[in-house]
Amino acid sequence: MPAKTPTTALLSIELLNLADQCVLCGLCLPACPTYRVERTEAESPRGRIALAKAQANGDLTLDSQGLAHLEHCLGCLSCERACPSGVKYGRIIDMAREQAATAPDRFHSLLYAAAAHPGWIRLAARLSQVLRLSRWLAPLGRRRSWRWVAQIPPLPAVPHMPVATPPQTRGRIGLFLGCVATAFDRDTHAAARHLLQALGYAVVEPQGQACCGALAQHAGQAAIAAKLASPTRAAFVGSGVETVLVTASGCYGTLRDLTFAETAIHVREIGEFLASDAQLATLQFAPLAGKAALHLPCSLTNRVRAAGATHALLQRIPQLTIVELPEQPRCCGAGGTNFLRFAATSDALRDEQLDGLQSTQATLLLTSNIGCRLHLGAGLRERGAALEVMHPITLLARQLVAAGSGAAGESPRH
Repeated sequence: MPAKTPTTALLSIELLNLADQCVLCGLCLPACPTYRVERTEAESPRGRIALAKAQANGDLTLDSQGLAHLEHCLGCLSCERACPSGVKYGRIIDMAREQAATAPDRFHSLLYAAAAHPGWIRLAARLSQVLRLSRWLAPLGRRRSWRWVAQIPPLPAVPHMPVATPPQTRGRIGLFLGCVATAFDRDTHAAARHLLQALGYAVVEPQGQACCGALAQHAGQAAIAAKLASPTRAAFVGSGVETVLVTASGCYGTLRDLTFAETAIHVREIGEFLASDAQLATLQFAPLAGKAALHLPCSLTNRVRAAGATHALLQRIPQLTIVELPEQPRCCGAGGTNFLRFAATSDALRDEQLDGLQSTQATLLLTSNIGCRLHLGAGLRERGAALEVMHPITLLARQLVAAGSGAAGESPRH
């Protein structure tokens, strides 16, 4: 274990203080997805807290298998919701990873470079589709270093949405596009613009925004995370907006706690924001006589705490039947980059979800996070299933037939 710097020493003190709040009751174990798959103490929140304490005390070496258990954590925070003592497990695991962090490997270096330049991701996605790389490179997807190939979906179509919208007189709202989502969630962003404009908002998407920093932060790379988040912060602060909406629930916590932590900007998840707007009742949605399966991402239920808002939005569509995947909320195994790095566990968790999906007889799968969308979508393609995977607001925007006349009302409170 290398000598501690003043920064790592302070981290150790904070980590130990937080970890000491754990009373080892074990109520978190049934909620933990990796424990459910592996059935070992080290793959549980309680076990990881013990490992983090050992590391902070200098008892855990950097090449220890214990560090691998820390990396396996999906960051779902289901344990925090189950904990009667209110242990801040998410903060503990982030600090433990930060203490153990070394220089990023090639995979992560490329990932962070791409996150800083979302245009590269869009270009790569377009080239992949034009050249049909996913098809030709599919056999390589079985190898760990090429697993990302199997995760590349067809680029989502952005449908024309011709509904007339009222003048945008209710204020300016920022829309965060993200890094990976700029290529693979374009339909979601179009839906967000459409719905917000129908409600009378001017949508602001400032040039220069990129990543929120989550991928680096949850890998323990605090300095890289801050660097990735900086252009996004500057872009939105410079735009003058007071509220920034995020469509990917997995980005919400980092935007709130890192990117805009020291600004006056309010961060809100798009579904929660829309559901809170009384003017939504003035919009008209076409009936859809069908069944849609709803996946509730961990970030939506455990960070945003807005699963109810998602249900409320979908209930606006007449005749639509919403069925939750069995035993929701449950992690699908995506967990940032975990679905690329730790395939066995991630795929086992995804299979639980997709096995349950078959029994619903749904023709659509809805999820509010881009990572979950990619992971679940790849699993469906592997099974030869033809279900379309989309964000709930995309379905809502598709069914919008008329903007209301009351869009000049007050904005929902920030």
